[in-house]
Amino acid sequence: MNAGWPVELAEGDIVLRPIRRRDQAEWQEVSRRNRDWLRRWEATVPPAPPGRAPLPRPTYRQMVRYLRAEAAAGRMLPFVLLHQGRLVGQLTVGGITWGSMCSANVGYWVDEAVAGRGIMPTAVALAVDHCFRDLGLHRVEVCIRPENRPSRRVVEKLGFREEGVRPRYLHIDGDWRDHLVYALTAEEAADGLLRRWHALRNRPPYDN
Repeated sequence: MNAGWPVELAEGDIVLRPIRRRDQAEWQEVSRRNRDWLRRWEATVPPAPPGRAPLPRPTYRQMVRYLRAEAAAGRMLPFVLLHQGRLVGQLTVGGITWGSMCSANVGYWVDEAVAGRGIMPTAVALAVDHCFRDLGLHRVEVCIRPENRPSRRVVEKLGFREEGVRPRYLHIDGDWRDHLVYALTAEEAADGLLRRWHALRNRPPYDN
């Protein structure tokens, strides 16, 4: 069982909470409206081997069922992102591994209508602080396509290290795509990412 789940994380009008079946209409509306904005970065199903039927894309309910099962098993923290009470994105802590590794990865997307307002860096900081301080993980990584400058800026602002390239790492937008690996360990974030993010935002403009 996952002792760190369910959990709700909040900072001001930004909230991360578990994804729910009843989020379906709002989630689908945001996803549909942002289809062109997100297409280049969304995971896709690779072609089936010869002689096999292609795998269908899961429905919303199937996705939530899978995410909740993974969360209950301690392998995932599937959040939706709320801003001022409205669903504006999703953040998932996945690949949680215990034992000698104690690591996880983070993936996220946000509504184009609220992009660039500091919402996603705040959400990532909330999630990573929870992973380090409450769950006891040691390492968190984020894998991002090199072309995705807005997503790279999110983790760079928070102090993630760029570790290198994973060639043809994930099937995205119809093909296998290279990804940059960004990582952070608990020792590197001992002061807390949320505190670090607030300090950065509060600097005078000429210091940024």
